[in-house]
Amino acid sequence: MKVLIACEESQRVCAAFRERGHDAFSCDIQEPSGGHPEWHILGDVCTILSPDAQSGCIRFLTMDDTLHVFARWDIIIAHPPCTYLSAAGACRLFNRSHEIIDKARERKGWEAVSFFQALLHADCDRICIENPVPLHYWGLPPYQQIVEPFHFGDPWKKRTCLWLKGLPLLRPDRPVVPHGCWVDCAGANSRTKLRDRKGVHTAKERAKTFPGIARAMAEQWGEGSDDS
Repeated sequence: MKVLIACEESQRVCAAFRERGHDAFSCDIQEPSGGHPEWHILGDVCTILSPDAQSGCIRFLTMDDTLHVFARWDIIIAHPPCTYLSAAGACRLFNRSHEIIDKARERKGWEAVSFFQALLHADCDRICIENPVPLHYWGLPPYQQIVEPFHFGDPWKKRTCLWLKGLPLLRPDRPVVPHGCWVDCAGANSRTKLRDRKGVHTAKERAKTFPGIARAMAEQWGEGSDDS
């Protein structure tokens, strides 16, 4: 299968599909930390979501300057930036009277919505977009599933929504007992989360897909597919 992992610099999902024989590529405006520039498209993913109007093909260079040409993607899995879309950012956008307090943030939020919609409506029959629970203000479509790392072998809580098109729900296949929450948040449980966390996670670390979820995506959504 031809698999595009959009907005992924870690290459975790890309590597999981590669390990199972699929022709997977990561794409991001950042260089990859996953160690495989030969699998990475450096640039704007919107330019490669659909076949080119003139040639009818998708064409791109990976970072090793290899040209790739094929008809279309079989699967697109996208991890768009959530900074402006997440419900966790509501306090930075609204005051207690629910009035906008940051017009620049609102503008960036609507830009993020447009990007999200471009990914969701790409010319591909099977699409997954993952993000935290979104702020209702942006009017994103309903998500189909919520997954947690501890459903797939990584003992942490990190609530993640999946928007699915043409793909089945991801089956929890290796449930374990969680140690705590991977990301801090306000509330009565914050002390427990801080106590149970391993070290301090940067924003980039928090955004990385957990290995168990990446493995499950590749195993379950790549099952029985034609690798040609």
